[in-house]
Amino acid sequence: MLNSSLAGLLTGLSLIVAIGAQNAFVLRQGLRRAHVGPIVTVCTLSDVALIVAGVAGIGAVIQHADLALQAVRWFGVAFLTWYGLSSAWRARHPSALSAPPDGSAAAADTADTAAAADTAAAVGAPVATRARGAGLVPALRRTFALTWLNPHVYLDTVVLLGSIANTHGPSGRWWFAVGAAVASTLWFSGLGFGARFAAPLLTTPRAWQVLDLLIAATMLGIAAKLAI
Repeated sequence: MLNSSLAGLLTGLSLIVAIGAQNAFVLRQGLRRAHVGPIVTVCTLSDVALIVAGVAGIGAVIQHADLALQAVRWFGVAFLTWYGLSSAWRARHPSALSAPPDGSAAAADTADTAAAADTAAAVGAPVATRARGAGLVPALRRTFALTWLNPHVYLDTVVLLGSIANTHGPSGRWWFAVGAAVASTLWFSGLGFGARFAAPLLTTPRAWQVLDLLIAATMLGIAAKLAI
């Protein structure tokens, strides 16, 4: 039981701790302190659902569903390309992190307003319109897209984790799943809620410009890799 759970924890961390589109988005939202709780919850529950699907044997089915994997692949390429270009556009109009480090309500409002301005900058809307248009729903839509339109999610979490889990036997595989689920919970919670400790490092527009350029390069790189 303990060995299976530990194996699941270590395997889950080895797969999830990587610079990817989803992690980059969670990090950015954590730094902005914008809708961190709901975003972390969606990412964690999505991972748990995929882990359970893989352990239940669905990974073997998806592994042979070439058409479905190709569709998800190209949807992922299109979305990651759009998000990468949006990040690159934001880098042209950087803004500083204005939220103080105490996490007060006023700080959250200020950060949300700044995030709203950045989010809609890609579409060229006026700042007042951007602040009104951004909110929880658009953030959650983007979170779902970055999670479920990523083919690596199915290949790594469902197929690979599912295959490894099933080597631990009928009961051990579910303890393996528990370990993998704990890994996802720890990672996304740490990434989202722990990002605020890096806030003092990002108090200048130049720092955000560099971050957005790194995110853009990461997203476009992943999109290119998926397309090849």
